[in-house]
Amino acid sequence: MNLTEEEKKQYNRHLILEKIGSVGQLKLKKAKVLVIGAGGLGCPVLQYLTAAGVGTIGIIDDDVVDQSNLQRQILYTIDDIGVSKAETAAKRLSKLNPFVKFNVYKEQLTRLNAISLFEEYDVIVDGSDNFSTRYLTNDASVITKKPLVYGAIFKFEGQVSVFNYQGSGTYRCLYPTPPKPDESPNCSQIGVLGVLPGIIGSLQANETIKIICEIGDVLANKLLMYDSLTMRQMVLDFEKTSEASVTKLEENYDFFCGIIEAENEITIEELQGDLLKYNLLDVREDWEREQHHIGGQHIRLVELPDRLNEIDTTKPVIVYCKSGIRSKRAISFLEDSLKEAILINLKNGLN
Repeated sequence: MNLTEEEKKQYNRHLILEKIGSVGQLKLKKAKVLVIGAGGLGCPVLQYLTAAGVGTIGIIDDDVVDQSNLQRQILYTIDDIGVSKAETAAKRLSKLNPFVKFNVYKEQLTRLNAISLFEEYDVIVDGSDNFSTRYLTNDASVITKKPLVYGAIFKFEGQVSVFNYQGSGTYRCLYPTPPKPDESPNCSQIGVLGVLPGIIGSLQANETIKIICEIGDVLANKLLMYDSLTMRQMVLDFEKTSEASVTKLEENYDFFCGIIEAENEITIEELQGDLLKYNLLDVREDWEREQHHIGGQHIRLVELPDRLNEIDTTKPVIVYCKSGIRSKRAISFLEDSLKEAILINLKNGLN
């Protein structure tokens, strides 16, 4: 495998750069990287890996573009609202670099597809925004022996690390047990500074390039923590522990992370025509409610403990959100507080 004349023009600044050069650029061309999530972190990761010339990039994301994404997910425009993120990202990125092959997976990463997908790639980059996917990604990378480039954001702060690299520690070494669902709200509940995922995602892309080109000091057994308000960052060392040993995937990562599977679920299709049989409870944010809803009471997830007495339980209550995750968390809480209520989850939410 060699670089074409057009590729040499495309990557000129890499070719003249010490420690990369033609040898490093060929390594990038041969590399296969799977990016999990084409959202806030995934956008800058995908852009910089594409620009750098990674030969094959997989994009897995089952979500569609929402207007609220545009504040930070810079691959998309207002014309992309309602369209597949993974598909849209691949089309736009191919215009940036026609020499890159994109594999698009318009599906969710699950225990059923994770192992087979990971086996096809050299490096895994985690751009997910929930703990269930992070633990699944960690475990699948350990089982398939793939380095995992991790990033996470929270309000104004971010983290970056590299797991499972040349025998290094893993995500479970750093976080052996997941937080409780109500202890870790995501950006749709608490917000996030728009430029923050750009910074953290760029750092993830940087670590990925270092791994592929075998240069620099990779963030293995190290956790970089960044604060955008103070511009301070620190690197903490951590050790590999017995938690790094993973031999099989969990049966249910939502259950493992405390997001209990609702015993009763109903799909949006099944609900059509039967609305009078139920009371609806929307646990999304105010701005989501303003954009679209299917009726019922509106009590934000974070407000449930203070507004329990407002919930109408005279009929079975269907709890809904955007994707079905927050509604599961709501049901997990309400089951302890409203013991006589019949609670039903809207499967996959309004998606």
